[in-house]
Amino acid sequence: MADKAKDVKKDAKKENFFKRFVKKIGKGFRDMKGEVKKVVWPTKSQIINNTIVVMVAMLVIGAFIWGLDAILSLLVDLLLKVSA
Repeated sequence: MADKAKDVKKDAKKENFFKRFVKKIGKGFRDMKGEVKKVVWPTKSQIINNTIVVMVAMLVIGAFIWGLDAILSLLVDLLLKVSA
C-alpha cells in the first residue's frame, strides 16, 4: 500500500506541474510590475544633460586615442627608417 501511495503522489505532481508553472510565471510578472513601479525615471532635462556628458566624453576619448595612434605611428615609421 505504501508503494501505491507514492505512485499517487508522483502522478499528482505530474498533473499539477503545469498549474505550478503557470502560477510561478504569474508571480514573476507581478513581482516585476512591483519593481518597475519603484523605478525613479529621469526627467527630460536629466536625459539631455547625461547625453551631452556622454557625447563630450566620447569626443575627448576619441581625440586622445587618435593622438596616441598618430604618435605611435610616427614612432613605428622612425624605427622602420632607422632599421632599413
